[in-house]
Amino acid sequence: MTVFLAVIGVLGVSASGPIMAATAAPALAIAFWRNALGAVVMGAPAVLRNPRGFSRLTRAERKWILIASIALALHFACFITALKLTSVAAATALVCLQAGWIALFNLFRGIPVAPRVLAGLGAALVGVVVITGFDLALSREALLGDLLAVAGGALAGLYTIAGGKARATLSTGTYTSLCYGLCAVILLLLCAVFRQPVVSFEPAAWLGILGVTVVAQLLGHSVFNHLLAVISPLVVSMIILLEIPGAAILAAVFLQEQLPAGTYGGLALILAGLAVVVTGQGRRAVKTEALPPAPPALGGDVEA
Repeated sequence: MTVFLAVIGVLGVSASGPIMAATAAPALAIAFWRNALGAVVMGAPAVLRNPRGFSRLTRAERKWILIASIALALHFACFITALKLTSVAAATALVCLQAGWIALFNLFRGIPVAPRVLAGLGAALVGVVVITGFDLALSREALLGDLLAVAGGALAGLYTIAGGKARATLSTGTYTSLCYGLCAVILLLLCAVFRQPVVSFEPAAWLGILGVTVVAQLLGHSVFNHLLAVISPLVVSMIILLEIPGAAILAAVFLQEQLPAGTYGGLALILAGLAVVVTGQGRRAVKTEALPPAPPALGGDVEA
């Protein structure tokens, strides 16, 4: 059953990029509805189980929820826009660099980083250069999409770190419903600022929005959150890295996305480098046990 659920989870998060790329709606609107629906799905049970948990937040909890919500909103804005500009495979691989960004953020915070982690970061960085080089040859639009995806990965890393701080004292239901809800409010404001509509879409677009919410959140991240209770976070993080080749395969099959051969070499370098980063950080976490449990790093789709 565990293997079956892992397969379902990988298919769920892998399908996220292709579905959003094919959805004919503005990027900010897609992000808004995903988080608004996610807040309702996660918030309703949380309110019924522990209504007082929402009214007893400490100042520190409110601070970390705010930081996580802003980072998540900007992550989605960057990532979904990137999917509209560059290939699904490239955008997914570049945004999955969040594991590397977390290692770099820890380094800036004075937390030692193992040499093997730095080696993995180096390999992933070479993969980024390879992908962006080929995309620059294709178009400036594709290169802009790559840069937005890289920024989305950095924001995902910040979201994960802030979420870990908040989750040290908050339940999953309370944290995610508040984070998704505030994130939806921020995205709604961004839609107003950039004059992106949030309604009046074609039926196919609404199906895409509903599909990415159900597939990515319910069949993707909810499954991985369940697996965290039965297998180690390190194994879950390694399984989630399969989103990179999974998204590339699904985009090739359903969107007829064809990439230069060299791009696949860059994808392979990023995948290998991140695998080294994840295993290196996982071993250090086991030795030190210094950090509180955090939402898992969920690749291009970071909803936990």
